[in-house]
Amino acid sequence: MQTVYDWVTVAFFAGLVVLLLQRSIGPDESRDSLYHYIVPAGGCAVTNYLGNNGHDAFAILAFVGVIAYTLYFLKPFARA
Repeated sequence: MQTVYDWVTVAFFAGLVVLLLQRSIGPDESRDSLYHYIVPAGGCAVTNYLGNNGHDAFAILAFVGVIAYTLYFLKPFARA
């Protein structure tokens, strides 16, 4: 954990894990599939890789895409 990309992607991934666990015990467990979480998790890995190898612009674009996917498809702030 040496770069800002390490911290940001791990924190976002931890948020994804909490969202998955919270929804897996909720009353609406059939809404999200485990497959919906593969894209943002992989996006975190790609963002971290790009950022750690000096491709800052691409890393930021990838992370914005991860955030957009999460907000659009997983809807973490939707009220039940």
